[in-house]
This record gives sequence, C-alpha cells and structure tokens, in this order.
Amino acid sequence: MSTGAQFYPGASLAYRYDSRYPGLMQEINCCVTHTTEGTSLPDYDGGVSAPNTTILPDIPNKRIKVYAHFPADMSARALVDNPNTEVRTNRNNCHQVELVGSCDPNRRVSWGKLRAGVDYIYWPDAPDWLLRAYAEYLRWLHTEHGVPLVSTPRPWLAYPGSYGNSKARMALDEWAKFKGHCGHMHVPDGNDHGDPGNTRMDLVLAYARGENPTTTSPEDEEDPMAGLTKEDIAHATLYWLNEAMEETPESAGTHPLAGVVASLNAKFKANRALISGIPEKAKLTPAQIAAAFTDGVLDANVDVNINVKTPTPKAS
Repeated sequence: MSTGAQFYPGASLAYRYDSRYPGLMQEINCCVTHTTEGTSLPDYDGGVSAPNTTILPDIPNKRIKVYAHFPADMSARALVDNPNTEVRTNRNNCHQVELVGSCDPNRRVSWGKLRAGVDYIYWPDAPDWLLRAYAEYLRWLHTEHGVPLVSTPRPWLAYPGSYGNSKARMALDEWAKFKGHCGHMHVPDGNDHGDPGNTRMDLVLAYARGENPTTTSPEDEEDPMAGLTKEDIAHATLYWLNEAMEETPESAGTHPLAGVVASLNAKFKANRALISGIPEKAKLTPAQIAAAFTDGVLDANVDVNINVKTPTPKAS
C-alpha cells in the first residue's frame, strides 16, 4: 500500500495517463532523472513512454511547471523494461522524472535557431535557480516518500560518453538494491540512453538536503571578461570554440561550430599578432560568446590555429 502525497503541490494533472496505462503501486525508494531531448512538453505517444513527472523550465519567469502523468508511487513507462527478467526496471520501486531540455553538448549554445538559456535549457549548464527548483521536487520526494537524498556512486558522465555500456551503467543486481538518485545512464538491462549527462545533480541533491555549496553558476561567478581588451575577448572566444569542438573529438569535423572556427581562422589568417597573457582556460558563457559576435569584437587582429591549444606570437 502506497503512502504519502501522490502528486507534487501545484502540479498539473491535465496529462495523466494512469487510467489508460495503470502501473504497479509500489513504495518508491529511488528516482531516475531523464532529459527529454526536446524543448516542450512531450506527448509520450499518448502515455506509452511517459515518466511519473515532467518538469518544464519557465525560463522568463525563473520557475518550473510540473506535469504529473502517474502517481508518485505508481510504476511509470520511460525505461526499457524486460518482462523476462526477475528485476524489472520500471517496477523496481522507481520514480521517474523527465527534465525538458537537452544534455547533448552539440546543443550547448544553440539548437537550430533556438538559443540555450533563452529558448531551452542545456542541463549541464542549467542556471542555479533551476537546479534549486528541481531540488525542491526531490526534497518533496524525500519528505513524502523517503527517497534518500544521495546519488549513485557511479559517475554522472558527459554525453555522449554516458551512452551505451559505459562505466556509469549499473549491473542488474546493483540496480535491484539501489536506493537514491540516478540517471537514465545508470539503469541496466537494455537501457542504453545517456541522459541527463553531466547535469549538476551533486548541487541539486545538496540543495535538497538544505546545504548551500559554492556553485559555479554563470549567474554567480566572476565575469571572465572583466578587465579584458577586445582582443583578449576574441582570443578567449576562439579558445572556447576549440574546446567545444574537442568535447566530441570523434566528430569534430562535423561539429556545429566547426565551420565557425574555420571561417574565423581564415578571416584572421593574414593578421600579425596573438594576444599574450590570457589564462589558457579562459571560458565565456554562450551569452557572452553571442555578445562578442554581435558587438563586432571578433574584428580584432587575432590569428588562432584550432589544432594548437597554446599558440605563440608571430613576428610582425
């Protein structure tokens, strides 16, 4: 018999699927976090592949919209579930949450004409307000259902390294005993998805426990452009682009930013000097990169070889 509130306070019940696909009532003790790899509330094929809950970021208002699809203690349908095994994935006292957005680094800055952080969420770079909002949901799961506010000891790998049979994937007996929080990347027995990538679940769980760790949210950290010249910013921006391409080296040639980097290198090919003294690991947020292009900063006289991390100045 299930105990505790079955629906998060204020959640929309307009997209419930339990009357169409009633699941097994269970006492949940773990939660699986997914990312939808989309930008809006999915229809889950009418509920065929729905989780217990979908969380949709309301970016302009810095809040979340919560949609309940199944009661908290009812088995949902977002995992590959092999009916021929003794331990079922969807039915292993498991609660499931889909976060609308992406964990794919190819979408870190943009997704077609959409902009990360403005039109959708790239979850590994999720702003602090959103991590705290998700933490409130996990705190509710803990209060109402006793789901431990601890993470799997397995790593939260960046996508696409999290896909398939990675070191993050649990064995079936490990999954059967697991209590706490994990991602789709951790679930075994036919599940190969790599979501939610390296989303900062360490911070989410810390906030849910009432802790207030130092974050590296772009909203809170020191502006990396403070005190830099336009040439400095151009150099740092190109470095960031190179880093983004190298996150998936096997596909660097087809990375969405590859053409941008090649074009910039060609544009600056004939120029004479590189700026020295900039921290090699200088990073800009996607918004700052966009601003750099918009403001014409990249008209600076800079020459960068995308295959060299620490370029040296050229003679005049």
